[in-house]
Amino acid sequence: MEAFLRLFRFMHALVAVLFACAALMLITIAAHMGGVAFLGGLSGASAQTIIEAVGLLAAAVVALQIAETIAEEEVIRDADISTPTRVRRFLSRFFVVVIVALAIEGLVATFRALHEDPAQLPFAASLLAAVGVLLAAWGLFVYLNRFAEELEPEAMADAKREDRKLK
Repeated sequence: MEAFLRLFRFMHALVAVLFACAALMLITIAAHMGGVAFLGGLSGASAQTIIEAVGLLAAAVVALQIAETIAEEEVIRDADISTPTRVRRFLSRFFVVVIVALAIEGLVATFRALHEDPAQLPFAASLLAAVGVLLAAWGLFVYLNRFAEELEPEAMADAKREDRKLK
């Protein structure tokens, strides 16, 4: 069974490395787009390219955060995500990045729709509304999860001990 668990840790590490590589590629592409836009002068097209590069950077941050979360939770800590405290912490790390990235993408889509195709504004608005719903759902989850954590104070102590592995 120990070999099986080591295999899963290796697979998690590999996935984390692949997410980090994807983030580096997105950063490289965004930097290239930004450089081309910068050399293109001060124009609306350059501004649109920069806005698209910002969207790529937001996706890169998501990929990098997912890589970090997988590496910390599954490889370094080898944490068991079955207690309310651990679930809240894991999901909160993930949701912060996803919500911020989706909000940035919603703003990018809004700018693009305003300048290129106003018929796309309802889709951008839908994305931003979905971000609001996700944010509210996450807040409700954290609020309700607090009561579950109070029933298992030892889980919080275990999570804090696992955190020491990262120092």
